[in-house]
Amino acid sequence: ACAPYRRLSLCKKNMEKIPTSSTKHDLLLDVCMAAKYEGESIKAHYPKYDEQYPGSVSTTCTMFARSFADIGDIIRGRDLYSGNKKEKKTKRTIRDKLKEIFENIQSKSLTDDQIREYWWEANRKEVWKAITCDAPDYAQYFRGACGGDDEKTGTQAKNKCRCKDKNGRPDDQVPTYFDYVPQFLRWFEEWA
Repeated sequence: ACAPYRRLSLCKKNMEKIPTSSTKHDLLLDVCMAAKYEGESIKAHYPKYDEQYPGSVSTTCTMFARSFADIGDIIRGRDLYSGNKKEKKTKRTIRDKLKEIFENIQSKSLTDDQIREYWWEANRKEVWKAITCDAPDYAQYFRGACGGDDEKTGTQAKNKCRCKDKNGRPDDQVPTYFDYVPQFLRWFEEWA
């Protein structure tokens, strides 16, 4: 798969330094810090996308969602990006460290893939909050994704790409399901 430019510089510096003795809570901290740095990087570059697509206030949230999904693929061991020699070494280091951490918390009845999937499902809200913590206040997601059963009954994530409950308080629902779409399809759509 041909990775989009955004993926070439995905900020994962905290994940590169994860100690293998980490508990699951240290892992969450390191993944959230990497997501936060990635969000800051996206925010720094979003003005050029807004210039390229004037009138679209959803470009920033879409970029957050795409990087969020790529982080999910890294955690779940599904990342397709191989990169250059340095990137390959970094990817191998992250993969090996995550594998060791997940082996340390592995139970007898679950496979490594099941544990990774469970960890991501349990912590994806926290990672979304981290990647969007510095999002512009007006940033909104491109479709109704909060509450409701579908796009027609859902409301739009309008404040920092986040959902609110019926009373207007932060709901912390993740308004994207990009992390459940295979990476090569997301990249194909991003290139289109």
